Amino acid sequence: MNIALVSPYPPSKTTLNEYAYYMVKHLDANERVTSITILTDELPEGQQYGLEDDLSKTRIKICWKFNSLRNALSIRKALKELKPDAVLYNLQFLSFGDAKVAATLGLLSPMLAKWQGIPSVVLLHNIIETVDLDEAGITQNPIMKWIYGKFGNMITRLILQADKVAFTIPKYLDIISKKYKVSNLVHMPHGTFEIPDAPDFHIPRKGAKRIMTFGKFGTYKKVELTIQAVIKLRKKLQIPIEVIIAGTDNPNVKGYLKSMEDKYGHEGDITFTGYVLEEDVPRIFRDCDAVVFEYTSTTGSSGVLHQAGSYGKATILPVLGDLKDLIEEEGYRGEYFEPSNVDSLADAIEKVLVDDNHRIALEKANYAAAAQLSLAVIMDRYIDVFEEIG
Repeated sequence: MNIALVSPYPPSKTTLNEYAYYMVKHLDANERVTSITILTDELPEGQQYGLEDDLSKTRIKICWKFNSLRNALSIRKALKELKPDAVLYNLQFLSFGDAKVAATLGLLSPMLAKWQGIPSVVLLHNIIETVDLDEAGITQNPIMKWIYGKFGNMITRLILQADKVAFTIPKYLDIISKKYKVSNLVHMPHGTFEIPDAPDFHIPRKGAKRIMTFGKFGTYKKVELTIQAVIKLRKKLQIPIEVIIAGTDNPNVKGYLKSMEDKYGHEGDITFTGYVLEEDVPRIFRDCDAVVFEYTSTTGSSGVLHQAGSYGKATILPVLGDLKDLIEEEGYRGEYFEPSNVDSLADAIEKVLVDDNHRIALEKANYAAAAQLSLAVIMDRYIDVFEEIG
């Protein structure tokens, strides 16, 4: 089977690039796949794509540009030349641009692929029905919220023209099938990127305790509560606790992390890593004692949660609907806190840091949850879907 994948791909920093990296890795290793062509976006000047030596079946074709109005037509042209057996789209609503017209026109691509006679499957990582527009940094204006809602409904209807639309959260299937009266939906769990060998959960932690948070920050992912909670615990427990903030600003809130560094940098032992290269991700996780998810809302399944599980890390999680549902459905465990409540978060962090038995129990549970459903298994399921609709 010859597969085309439409997605951002590293070193592009467009959202979902990392997920695509692992999708390709497991597709390339799949015996049923003959070739993969990544149809991806133009990089900033001075950057270029590269593929690892073990990706012998994979090549890259640059054929679209973020915020271009011609992306759907450019992808259509590339697909016409390639003639793949199937095309898989790794998408969220702003994959092709953060300007409304460009974003919408790009999302015509799955429908055009279907019209070309190419089996088309869309993995849609979020839905407008569950996005908090305030928290996502999009708009607080009630009129604009109404407009964005209508706009999102229109985009969703366009995406649903694909042969199949996949979601990582079962609840999304229920919402979309009832609202739009469609049956071409499929549940595809997020899956764990890779399953490293099980860590030695009993290795004693030496030196300062280390709390890590990872992502694109400033909208529904924040860091100030984590910093405040750790400052509180340093005074209470009289032990050194480091904070590692791994990642970058959300594009909608540029300058957020710099403002946090300016505000809290004098406290000491707070590290802002900036963008984390793929090869540095294992070290970032292995060097921490627990991973904090300071979310105020969610927009879909959490890749960071699955990474934390794969490296056998304890998690500290907010009591939020989608995220909590995912944890319960997939077997993950964490110490919970009330969103936006610094005392609740401090209590949760303390329970993990001071009780090694509790921390180890969380680590083992999360590693087991990650190990039971790898992305390799999920990509094999996608190939089943391609064969079904081909």
